[in-house]
Amino acid sequence: MAHDYSLDSDGPTSNQRRPQYAREDTWIRALLHRGQVAHIGTRWDEQPFVTPTSYYYDEAAQRLIFHSNITGRLRANIERHPQVSAEVSEMGRVLPSNIAIEFSLQYRSVMVFGPARVITRVEEQTLALHALIAKYFPELEPGREYRPVTEKELKRTSVYALQIESWSGKENWKEQADQSEEWPALDKRFLSGAAR
Repeated sequence: MAHDYSLDSDGPTSNQRRPQYAREDTWIRALLHRGQVAHIGTRWDEQPFVTPTSYYYDEAAQRLIFHSNITGRLRANIERHPQVSAEVSEMGRVLPSNIAIEFSLQYRSVMVFGPARVITRVEEQTLALHALIAKYFPELEPGREYRPVTEKELKRTSVYALQIESWSGKENWKEQADQSEEWPALDKRFLSGAAR
């Protein structure tokens, strides 16, 4: 019988199929801090979109900061439907098995959900963009290695804050995929050096 995945009574992070893979808040925060790319899920009415982007996790305000051009699909979608999701993940090795259904891969992932808004105050935009730069280039300082963003430049960009209302973390980092006794075992050379 199919599981009820309705959102009527539970939020989007409930009903994980494999609760043994679920991770706690501290683990989720750590992955959001070190992640490199967020995939932002938006929609235009019934049409979903996913946009990969750099981002900054503002832990104190419990939000993700990201940016795009002043116009475009991402901004149009967020202004029309501000409730969005974001995914951040790390991938390891692909894991072979001796039966098709058990092929797998190592992964860690976080899903976040909440409303996104365009930041409009110049001071907040500036701080957010400089924090985003500092995440990827911590050794560079505005006003020293690079000229800080200007108000004219801010008029050409959209800076967003995704306010995190709920999240979930999941990790499946097994060293080997499950194998079956119903088929001859895989040669060890396939198990020890699986591709990255």
